[in-house]
Amino acid sequence: MAEIKEVSPVKYFAAILYRDKTAFEQAVHAIEERWGSIDITGKDRLFDVTAYYEPEMGSPLFRRLVSFHSLFCPSLLADIKIACNEIEQKLSVNSKRTVNIDAGYLDHNKVLLASAKEAGQKIYMGKGIYADLAGRYKAGRYQPFEWSFPDFRDGRYDSELLKMRTEYLKQIKIH
Repeated sequence: MAEIKEVSPVKYFAAILYRDKTAFEQAVHAIEERWGSIDITGKDRLFDVTAYYEPEMGSPLFRRLVSFHSLFCPSLLADIKIACNEIEQKLSVNSKRTVNIDAGYLDHNKVLLASAKEAGQKIYMGKGIYADLAGRYKAGRYQPFEWSFPDFRDGRYDSELLKMRTEYLKQIKIH
């Protein structure tokens, strides 16, 4: 029988979709209040892979990745996604979201995103939340899958994810 070992903590991040910079800053402030300081902030990336969010949020939309300095247990994924949904609701104006916050985490060999939508590749985590394996580390980057979101598939976040991975590897040695 295999020995059950304590799980290693992971590096959580948020992929924040927004139109207005003030809404983005408010979301980051709310995230920091809940989970502590942000250690890596990516670049504003044009979100041009779907028009799904435009009726609610307007256009043009941007997405930026931010990661939490502290490492947390991977089993917190559902709770963190639910809290991100609460932040989205709190920052809504006239019942329309000003931000969409996709929570996820990475470790040395994978990237996961949380989702409230079921699909064949997603694993149920509880509380109505699924874990969506978005990439695995191979050949110097997190390689996406055919089901990965188009903006994660096209490599636009690779530099941020690799920077987060490098920081994570430093942190996990200390942890």
